[in-house]
Amino acid sequence: MPIDYNDTNAQYRLIEISGRLDIPGTGEIETKFAALAATSKQKLVVDLTAVSFLASIGIRAIISNAKAQQQRGGRMVLFVGENVAVAKTLEATGIDSLVPMFTELVDAEKSILG
Repeated sequence: MPIDYNDTNAQYRLIEISGRLDIPGTGEIETKFAALAATSKQKLVVDLTAVSFLASIGIRAIISNAKAQQQRGGRMVLFVGENVAVAKTLEATGIDSLVPMFTELVDAEKSILG
């Protein structure tokens, strides 16, 4: 389960996750995801465009990292692009009301940098 990141500037980190965020997939990236989200950077965009399946354990990892970032004074948003399956799962669970979700990367970036 790949997870990567790109520090685009001193305040902003893009975290890219691909594959299945089910029990094995989330277990594989959970520690690295938490470490990447615990950056000194105050703003995070998590790219879920390449996630093929999102289970409740994956949603839990997203929420816990978003809350941790918020407690540090930062902000995390989600970029889903055209990933309809992931977007529908997030909307159905109401997570998109807790962690803002965007279909355009530029809009996600504007929301955290604006």
